[in-house]
Amino acid sequence: MKTEIGTDLKIAIEQLQKGELVAIPTETVYGLAADGTNNLAIHKIFEAKGRPKTNPLILHFSNSEAISPYIKDFPKELEKLAELFWPGPLTLLLNKSNLVPDIITSGHDRVAVRVPAHSITLDLLKNLPFPLAAPSANLYGKISPTKTEHVFNQLKGKIPYILEGGPCNKGLESTIVGMENEKLIIYRLGSISVEDIENVLGFKPKVNINSNETPLTSGMVKHHYAPTTPLFFIDSINDIDKTNSYGFIFFQNDFMGVSNKIILSETGNLNEAARNLYNAMHTMDSQGFEKIYIERFPENELGRTINDRLKRATAKFEQ
Repeated sequence: MKTEIGTDLKIAIEQLQKGELVAIPTETVYGLAADGTNNLAIHKIFEAKGRPKTNPLILHFSNSEAISPYIKDFPKELEKLAELFWPGPLTLLLNKSNLVPDIITSGHDRVAVRVPAHSITLDLLKNLPFPLAAPSANLYGKISPTKTEHVFNQLKGKIPYILEGGPCNKGLESTIVGMENEKLIIYRLGSISVEDIENVLGFKPKVNINSNETPLTSGMVKHHYAPTTPLFFIDSINDIDKTNSYGFIFFQNDFMGVSNKIILSETGNLNEAARNLYNAMHTMDSQGFEKIYIERFPENELGRTINDRLKRATAKFEQ
């Protein structure tokens, strides 16, 4: 299969209506989209990514009204978050209606839904009679894509079309929130910080972001977001050989005097660091280094989300 990159919305619409896959831009990362009501099309997502069918997908809609037929209810606390953060990097886990195929939710009773904040993808959704199922447009467990070249490098030959939308302006996946026993729970840390949600609700929500067996929603598995090159945290400067065989990613400062480095935000801005993180990981992964070392981030706001991604990325290489 030939994979093309382009800006033609008509081609994307035609491919999706035929039951094919299209990579789409969002404000978070690029998604691998299919007709969210077509079981055969959805199956192609799992096949192209090598993603286990036990790992649920997210449904994307053009607005909150379009979600109504696909859910049974909308708790007031979650509706309040939707009013404030949609369109945007918030995903809500809600009780699904019979319109949602079981393959989307991996057999669970709740479906993850969101309204993305990207004008191109919103235009696409408005011109389709169905929602789009879309996990990140990468091979399963690999680094999420924030540019079309990241998608092409991983999925060329597996999908027909990549819709160009420029670099993603958030750079981290959406925050996933749901309810259990009338308690609000964050299931995935994301581009909306815990502090942002706490400020809106007036209380600190429970965080449950790990799953030992079958995940309730995306991003809960232990090994994820990983480069091919072994990735490690910088825990002790003295233990690291500063040779040319290693690459380094720093938050704000190069405190080691190395040459093979990327600094994510020279001003120490967590939003900028988040936006640049995955691109830096892709860049370093392509350089042929023996190892990549990355600095830990402050454990607050988006730093907590970044650390979560890096813990999952480095878990693959822990001994």
